[in-house]
Amino acid sequence: MSDDSHAMEEGGPTRKWLRGWDLLKTRDFGFLFAGQMISQIGDSLNKVALLWFVYELTGSALKMTVVGLLQTLPPLLFGPLIGVYLDRFRKKPVMIAVDLLRTLMILLIPLLYLMGALTLDRLYILVFITAIVSTIFGPALASAVPLIAPKDRLTAANALMQSTTNVGLLVGPAVGGIGIALMGAQNVLYLDAATFLLSALCLMPIRIHETFDHAGSTSKSKGWTEGVAQDLLAGFRFVFVEQKTVLLLMVTATLYSVGVSAFVFLLPVFAKDVLAVGPVQLGWLWSSLGVGMLLASLGLASITQGDVSRRLRIISGSLAIGGLAVGVLGFLQAPLAAGVVIAVIGGSTAMFTPLVWTMLQELTPTHLLGRVFTSFATGGMASSMAGMAGFGWAADTIGPGASLGGISIILLATAAAAGLFSRSKVHAPVPTLPTSGAFSAQPAAVHS
Repeated sequence: MSDDSHAMEEGGPTRKWLRGWDLLKTRDFGFLFAGQMISQIGDSLNKVALLWFVYELTGSALKMTVVGLLQTLPPLLFGPLIGVYLDRFRKKPVMIAVDLLRTLMILLIPLLYLMGALTLDRLYILVFITAIVSTIFGPALASAVPLIAPKDRLTAANALMQSTTNVGLLVGPAVGGIGIALMGAQNVLYLDAATFLLSALCLMPIRIHETFDHAGSTSKSKGWTEGVAQDLLAGFRFVFVEQKTVLLLMVTATLYSVGVSAFVFLLPVFAKDVLAVGPVQLGWLWSSLGVGMLLASLGLASITQGDVSRRLRIISGSLAIGGLAVGVLGFLQAPLAAGVVIAVIGGSTAMFTPLVWTMLQELTPTHLLGRVFTSFATGGMASSMAGMAGFGWAADTIGPGASLGGISIILLATAAAAGLFSRSKVHAPVPTLPTSGAFSAQPAAVHS
């Protein structure tokens, strides 16, 4: 991988179109991308193998559901607090530590089972600890990307990071299912642990340049409890009071999470009750959604980043298409046509996260990135749960077709909010981030 970024700036329109992809040729981003690809496949393996293992072990759907609940609680309970501590430490050691801890926690499950020492309580504890450390990784990654990629390629960098999630969702469940059939769920967990170890190894050669802000909370002189409440309030003030653009992005992201999570949750209900198809066809519909998301992520890595207004217009247009597609889906009964429309929905909704991440990375001072991204993660999880619960009730009460109509309205409202926001004056660019990382000629205060 090359460390030289000057070649990226040369060439005609075709070269400029490919600049986002050239990030993969650089040492630091290339290793980050490879580690994330492996890690995301591991995440998907974990979801399939762990749930199947628990169900085989207990024979109880309720006890299997507890695992899902334990994986959901940490972002809601600890998200903002995790952000405070994340802003006090360098991101590379944090991400490596998280991957190594996940390796250990997941490895302990089949080892304890092999020794006959795995009780249900111990399993729940291991799952909960794994969920807590996993909650740290996403915000740490989002905080690290602007320290590696140049500002004018943040959209491409975030889109490429999202593509690893899409690939993980497509590949992980299939590999997990085949592995369970061939060698059992407990042995697939060994493979899952290995993916997190490989991810940690990919992170080790990366050079992340971090400058600890004297006004931030990254001072090593602070103890574990000193200034926590003050730092927590500073993060909330930035999101909800000081930076109107970030607040408007939070409102838009909340609407988006309600609609998208509700759609994903209702997809099996739509497949069974409206399309009258079985699990095999449902798998194809899931794949259609994943393929649409992957293609959109890869396409987003190829476009010119543009200013905040342009990115908001892209969000508005894509979510408008997605909202209309969800509305149309409620009237379809042919599985093939539904698959095509679902792919469109996947592609349109996948535009949102990389563009919002880019705007947050540009607008947020480095010493607040952890708190901002954990606040968004907590808000997203809470609104997702509200969307699933609300539209789940609606599907039982008024039917899945009408519920899809409601989701369509939510996505169209999000598109309208983004469109209005793009015309306002409050989102003038704020130059808070220096051009840093392997592409910067400036020396860094901290080099990890």
